Amino acid sequence: MTSGTRRGGPWIPVLLLVLFTMQCLWFIGTQSLTHDEPGHIIAGLEAWQHGRFEMWTDHPPLGRFWLTLPLARAHVEIVQEPLARGYRVTAMQPGPEWLAWHTRPMNVLLGVALGITLWFATRQLFSEGAANVALALFAFTPSLIAHYSVTTTDGIGALFVFLTAFQLVLWRSNPGIKQTVLMGLVLGGLLLAKLYTPPEVLLALVLMLVLRREGGLKRIRNLNWTPALAALGIALLTLWAGYLFHVSHLKVADGQVVATFPNRETKTWATKSQTQLGLLVPAGEYVEGLREVAFSNRHGRPAWFLGKIYPKGGIKLYYPVAIALKWPTILLLLFFASLLLGVRRSCRVPGDLLIVCLFAAVFLVFALQSRISIGERHILPLYPFALLIAGGIWEHARKHRTAMAVVVLALCLNAADALRYAPDYLAYFNIFVKPENSWRVLTDSNLDWGQGLLALRAYEQQHPDETLHLAYFGSVDPALYGIKATPLLPAEQVSGKVVAGASCLSGQVLDDYDRYHWLWPYPPQQVLDHSMWVFDTTTK
Repeated sequence: MTSGTRRGGPWIPVLLLVLFTMQCLWFIGTQSLTHDEPGHIIAGLEAWQHGRFEMWTDHPPLGRFWLTLPLARAHVEIVQEPLARGYRVTAMQPGPEWLAWHTRPMNVLLGVALGITLWFATRQLFSEGAANVALALFAFTPSLIAHYSVTTTDGIGALFVFLTAFQLVLWRSNPGIKQTVLMGLVLGGLLLAKLYTPPEVLLALVLMLVLRREGGLKRIRNLNWTPALAALGIALLTLWAGYLFHVSHLKVADGQVVATFPNRETKTWATKSQTQLGLLVPAGEYVEGLREVAFSNRHGRPAWFLGKIYPKGGIKLYYPVAIALKWPTILLLLFFASLLLGVRRSCRVPGDLLIVCLFAAVFLVFALQSRISIGERHILPLYPFALLIAGGIWEHARKHRTAMAVVVLALCLNAADALRYAPDYLAYFNIFVKPENSWRVLTDSNLDWGQGLLALRAYEQQHPDETLHLAYFGSVDPALYGIKATPLLPAEQVSGKVVAGASCLSGQVLDDYDRYHWLWPYPPQQVLDHSMWVFDTTTK
């Protein structure tokens, strides 16, 4: 590590990014497709090949465009069947492992981009030594490794939230045309990344209006209207471009709402409104997605939290507890130590640090109001902000050799902690949760997202004479991975070897939550991939 502001060579950040990438590739080669990945791949292919945005419109298209770029002109066939809850993929050509290797590495590149952004942001706010500390934590953060190694959109959301905060700092120091245009493009990317981002966009625009280059806030009569409106215009144009400049038509009449979208069937639903209305809506699929997110959040989703099912979600302590149990302990200790020692006093530009942290604060406030409590991945954007602040501990430690040694030791312990679960990073819990009991705490994408089929296939190959029954949460038919286990229906009880995924054991993903609870009294013989439990139900 370098101390103070002295610049060192690039070998430390390059090495750390290489280590991060190697762990991501390890994950890709050992984890089967998760529940959501086939859906994102299908949606990405439909966007590339048919200009259609129809499947899961609660996700904007930027991430899917990027993740499926290698498949844009490829012939891919994915056959899916709708289920009462979710869907099941019954056929894939090429196979699931081929698809994983041709899509997931694109997300790894986004993870590397986040690491680079984190390093430059921390160096600007603190020092190069602090940037190296933050990046060392980043390289061994299990959730970041996992969610930048799957074909989903949580990673691109985290990248653009943090990139927006850093770009605003750059704009404030040089609010010229170039930085204003970049600000608009980043805001457009933010809107196209996830549908939880409008509050972040509004925050950025408000700060553009009121921030002074030399520090402090502008008076009302001197607000920065021109750059703020220019950035907004560029962002909206970028958003429209992301939907291929689609224009939808919305008609309200005779107790019905009729919405037409390019390259899709017309949607119709009843309304109590007596309004007569006809509108042309640029990027109407984006508005449709916002509506779906609002309805989904209003109805909530079943959540498993500390041994209990909450049918409507909305657990206020869900994300704080997820942070306490899923975030690496060393990261949390360094984060709070940096705060207690006075992170603002060690920052070169405290005002810029406050600006950056406002984005994390606004995101957290909205996350805590959400009724969709199905995974710590939904607060993935908080990670880079926490890593930046944790990296600031170096500004205090570098003044004393003993303190420097303690920080370096902490970074080594953090890496060792992450490697306890390698390469099963998605199922990681910190030292306060015993791996064999992790399913009793949190499930769904916190632990078992359907990623354990490759481990199950290896188990079958090692035990060819065993007859297995499988209770599996995932969208891909296990047979597509060569799994021979007999599916175990929710109401079925059998005698013999049973492999049950954590999300089935908790019942979170089932209509009748207690259907696999009969397995609870049996001691597990083995845990596969840290996410699938092997039971022998012939004895207790």
